[in-house]
Amino acid sequence: MEEKAITVMIADRPYRLTIDKEEEEVVQKAAKLIDQKTKEYSRNYAFQDKQDLLAMITLQFTTTLLNEENKNKKTPDDLIGKLAAIDEVLTNILMEK
Repeated sequence: MEEKAITVMIADRPYRLTIDKEEEEVVQKAAKLIDQKTKEYSRNYAFQDKQDLLAMITLQFTTTLLNEENKNKKTPDDLIGKLAAIDEVLTNILMEK
């Protein structure tokens, strides 16, 4: 993998990163989203410094990530139940013929 050095701006501070070239678009997009959220939060909430804003943004993004992981998480029992229901439907169809 080819590495690339980039600089992203987050909360008006530059951060120099070395990343895989293939990840550049995603990293740039993530930095832009964090910066947009920082500006949005600074307009809508009282804060003492940018660390407060970054903490709230981190909390929001992490909460969203965990909620999405929980939605997409399928337990074996869930799958077994769904497969059993499909098997029952197919068995009933085959028995009718």
